[in-house]
Order: sequence, then structure tokens, then C-alpha cells
Amino acid sequence: MTISFKDKVAIVTGAGGGLGKAYALELAKRGAKVVVNDLGGARDGTGTSDAAAQVVEEIKAAGGEAMANGGSVTEYEQMVEMVAKAKEAWGGVHILINNAGILRDKSFAKMEMPDFNLVLQVHVMGSANCTKAVWDTMRDQAYGRILMTTSSTGLYGNFGQANYGAAKLGLAGLTKTLHLEGAKYNVRVNSIAPVAGTRMTEDIFPEGLFAQFTPENVVPAALYLVSEDAPTNMIIGAGGGGYHAAYVTMTPGVALREDERTVEGFAAAWDKIIDRTGETVPQSGGEQSMAVMKALQALG
Repeated sequence: MTISFKDKVAIVTGAGGGLGKAYALELAKRGAKVVVNDLGGARDGTGTSDAAAQVVEEIKAAGGEAMANGGSVTEYEQMVEMVAKAKEAWGGVHILINNAGILRDKSFAKMEMPDFNLVLQVHVMGSANCTKAVWDTMRDQAYGRILMTTSSTGLYGNFGQANYGAAKLGLAGLTKTLHLEGAKYNVRVNSIAPVAGTRMTEDIFPEGLFAQFTPENVVPAALYLVSEDAPTNMIIGAGGGGYHAAYVTMTPGVALREDERTVEGFAAAWDKIIDRTGETVPQSGGEQSMAVMKALQALG
């Protein structure tokens, strides 16, 4: 089986280097026409460069089709313009990989709130801006594949990255709602939690491991998640040749009788509340309410 992206138009943000560049190169190699978006800034978001244009030249030199875009994902109108140019050149947009991101790492005690806000603006609002810019096009053409970039920091936590963790778990939540809203229009939305040696992680990786976790090892998972046969509403971890799925689960829990609904009653039921035996993976928020109602009905 060969997975092709022939006749598909893809936008990859943050594609001037690292993961985004690796995604863009492989998409183009497999036949996609690629918009290489990158402001060209440093990993803290400062400065600009012609990184996107360099990737486009590399794609064209290999016989592919691509265009550079230097718009900022934090500026919605710039993302709307980017989508319009892609549609004018190639007729549509079928794939969006929200990869752009920055880091402003400090412990929460030392973090300045402008740094907290900027990280959320780039990761959360940047992804929302790009997704909103393509959303109507994907609905109208009854085809869309969107990939959000979450992180182990968002899913599980990491010291010194409160801003980044808040943003990355927020993107997993955005994925879960957009997959519901896009389902009837064949718009599938997934999240990837990559582990890769890039300029974003070069001083985080233990010495000796950086070279083992190349961006190219994340590419198979990312491109499958935006392929025609992609699943939807998945969180996939990828790095160094290892791949796994992550889930948000819910335990069966307990229903307390009215006279047990006290702080002490809750404490007494704690072990049953957190017992994971029979836990489920809800597909929408409504399942929490349904589970509570079912448990209360069982009380008689």
C-alpha cells in the first residue's frame, strides 16, 4: 500500500525547519502541493528569516510544487490571506498541519505573564486562526484533514513549562470538539505529541539522545493522520521510531446517596472513585452527564 497525496493541497505552519520542514518535504515528495508557512523567528518567537523560501527551493529542486508564506499565525487576517493565495493557485486546501510554536520556559514562580500569554497566543490562537481560515473551505469541499500539535508536557506535565503545557492540552481539547463539528463534512481532526530533536528541544534532550530523535521519525505518524484514510479524534505520540496512542478516560466512579454527599462521604468513597476497572474513553462531553444519570438511576 502506497499512501499518496497527489492532487492535495497542504498547509504546514512552522515549516521553515525541524518537524514542519520534514512534514512539508515528505508531503511534497508524495505529490502534495505545499504552502510552507514560517515567520522565520527564533525559538522564542523573536526575529524573522527566509527559512520558508529555502524549504520551497528544496521542494522545487526535487520536482515538487510549493509556495512560501511568511505570515504570522497570531494574525488571523494573514492566515486568511494565506489560504486565499493557496486556493487561487491550486483550487483548494485539503490538509492543515498546525505545527508553529515557540518556547518561553521558566518555572511558574519566575515566569512573567507576558511570556505565558505569548506562548498561548502562538500555540492556541495560532492554531485556531489557521484552522478557522481553512474551515469553511474544507466543509464546502467535503474534505479536510487537520493535525494539531499537542505535547507530553500538555498531556502529562513538565517542570518549567506551565505556559506551554496549558497551550498544548488546550489544543487536544480543541481537537476533540472540532472532530465532532467536522464529522458530517468529512473533516477529520487529530493531535500529535511529537518527541524530536529540533532547535526547540536541543537543550532539553539528554546528551547523546538528540541525534536519535530526528524529525523524520515523527513524519510517518503525522502524515498518516492527515491522509485520506486517517482516523479522527486521536492523540498519537511519536518519536525515535516509537509510536503510541494516548486517551482521556473516565472511571465508572460511584453515585452517593443524598445523606452521603458530604466531604467525609466523598473521602470515604475515594478508592472507588479512582478505581480504573471498567474505565471508558468518552467520545463527547455529554457522556459524562449520561454516566452520572445512569449511576443515579442505579441507586433506585
